[in-house]
Formats: sequence, C-alpha cells, structure tokens
Amino acid sequence: MDNQTEVRKFILLGLTSLQGLQKFLFMLFLLLYLSNLLGNMAIMIVVICETRLHTPMYFFLCNLSCLDIFFSTVTMPKMLAGFLSGHQDISYTGCLSQLHFFYFIGSSEAFLLAVMAYDRFVAICNPLRYTLIMSPQACLLLAVGTWTIGFLHALMHTVMTSRLHFCGPNHIQHYSCDIKPLVRLACNSSQLNLNLLNIITGSLAIGPFVFTLLSYLYIFSFLRLKVQSKEGRRKAFSTCVSHLTVVALLYVPVIFNYVPPSSGNSPRWTMIATLMYNVVTPVLNPLIYTLRNVEVKRALKRRLFSRE
Repeated sequence: MDNQTEVRKFILLGLTSLQGLQKFLFMLFLLLYLSNLLGNMAIMIVVICETRLHTPMYFFLCNLSCLDIFFSTVTMPKMLAGFLSGHQDISYTGCLSQLHFFYFIGSSEAFLLAVMAYDRFVAICNPLRYTLIMSPQACLLLAVGTWTIGFLHALMHTVMTSRLHFCGPNHIQHYSCDIKPLVRLACNSSQLNLNLLNIITGSLAIGPFVFTLLSYLYIFSFLRLKVQSKEGRRKAFSTCVSHLTVVALLYVPVIFNYVPPSSGNSPRWTMIATLMYNVVTPVLNPLIYTLRNVEVKRALKRRLFSRE
C-alpha cells in the first residue's frame, strides 16, 4: 500500500548541492534575470512609443521580447528562492503548471523565429508586395498562430504527464519540472510520453529551424546576385546576422535536448542545454538586436538621453 501512495510534492535538486555556491549562484542568476527584464522591457517600450518602429519586423521583435520575459519567469523565481532557502520543493500542481508554461512559451518562441525569417524573406526578396503580404491583419494572425501552436503543444504534454502515476522517489534531477527528468520518476510506463517528446517536440524544433535556414540561404543568394547597392546589401546583412545569431542560440541547445533519443542525454548536459535557451538566450537577445540595429539604438538614445 505504501508503494501506491501518490506523490503530491517534488524536490528539485537544482544546479548544485554545494552550500558554498548557493549565494554566488543566487547573485549570478539574479543579475541575469534582472538584465533580461530590463533589456526586453526597454525594447518593448521603445517599439511601442516610437511610431517609426511600428513595422512588422519590430512587431515580431516586441513579441519575442515578451516571450523572453515570460520564458525566464517560468523557472527563475523558483530557482532563486531555492538558492536562498537551500532546497526547492514544488507541489504536483505547481510542477504541471511550470511544465505547461515552459513548453508553451518555448515552442511559441521557436515558431516566432521562423515567422521573423519569413518576414525578412518577403521584405528583402519581394519588397514591392511587402506591405500587402505583411499587412497588420497578417502580422496579427501570424503572431496569434505562433502562440496558439505553442499552447496546444504544451497542453498535449501537460495532459499526457498528468496521466502518469508518481508513487516512488520524488527528487527531480533538474532545476525545473522538465518532462524528461519528471517521467523517469513515474511508476507506470512513460514510453508514450517519451515518444511524443521525440517525435512531436523534435519535429517542432527541426521544422522551424530548417525553414529559417532555407529562408536565409535564399536571402543571402538573392542579396549576392540581385542587390547592387552596397549600402542596401550591408543593411540587409546586418539585420539577418542578428536574427541568425538569435536562431543559433535558441535552436542549437533545443535540438541537442530533444532531437536525440530522450533517454540518451545525461541529466547534467540536459540541464546545461536548458539553461542556455531558458536563461542565457533571453538575456543576450536584447543586446544582439540593439548592438546591430541602428534604428533601435537611435530610438533608445532618444528615449534615454533626450532633453525633453
């Protein structure tokens, strides 16, 4: 009978069990989290306030900043509280909620980057029809579509995980309720969950990634063969390089986590890869877009240093 007792609380083992590192990690990740909030909120405020930035590209950039803030907020407050208290416990309901929003926002961001690649493809390769193709209605539909796909994908994993029974160990080898370390604790078979993770989530990672790469390969060949203006080519390359950097920072660790067989990666390397796209990438995105984007830098300077 004791073996059939349902687990109602999980213990997140976190990044390390060494007490001496807890305060250092707390300060480090607090700095990263605050940088994420300030950087992405600055981009959102600038895009909203500057009418000249009311274009499809900056509309999607504003969506990306919003997702970055939410993405880190799903896991970071709990992680920071654990560094201070020395242990991280989370209820069964809280664990499922964290899992749902993690996959909801993460998969939405993966599709949003593909939409941003499509936006650049139309802007550079078909500029005369750009305003017609990327109309406000089309942009809104694409944005809603990315969030909807992300929600449905997360809902699938949440429902399937809720069908598992947890009656044994409750220590999760992760800093959050990710699917792979969580289903290892299930008392009944979790093979269907792992298959869905490999097939569905792997496809949702590979599909937008391949689409984005093909879009930029076509854009680069178009710029090389069709665009004669050096200034126009330089500006287009600058925008595309910024986006490709963000794409690499997100997709490379995601593919490392979800495309190989889900039981093949060690928990430590899985956690490091998750940290890259869940914590580090949202901090770097504002820096990448502002440092390589003249319009955003000018708008920020006007907002921060204007005498008015």
